[in-house]
Amino acid sequence: MSHHDEIIEALQQIGYRLTPQRMMILDAIASSDGHTGAEEIHEAARAAYPYLDISTVYRTLDLLKGLHLVSETDLGRGHAQYELLSRGLHHHLICRECGGILDMDNSFLNPLRQSIDQQYDFHSEIEHLAIFGMCSACNANLPG
Repeated sequence: MSHHDEIIEALQQIGYRLTPQRMMILDAIASSDGHTGAEEIHEAARAAYPYLDISTVYRTLDLLKGLHLVSETDLGRGHAQYELLSRGLHHHLICRECGGILDMDNSFLNPLRQSIDQQYDFHSEIEHLAIFGMCSACNANLPG
């Protein structure tokens, strides 16, 4: 079963209607290479349905985020990026110098989650995190 089919099934199981607009938005997200912006989703979906309004895209993204089916992350590009959570939880290390992005496995955050839960009695939902810094190549090029 594809990521796209998993989301469709999840929406149906919890009673949400699968409108043509939602289906086009899901298709656009699923066919992206991972992270994509609302504007790119809007453009891709408008290819099939030219009358789709950007507000419908944002409402659908809010619904999918609220249902923990899509994550929203700021990767330092000035606007939010969206990705299907069914592709697996992962996080990003972003170089402020060259803009390179490294994926970081979700398991690295388990000690942080446990510490937050124990110290603050708070269950954190860290679905998508971007950590900014400097990659080893850019760090090696620093003078000194």
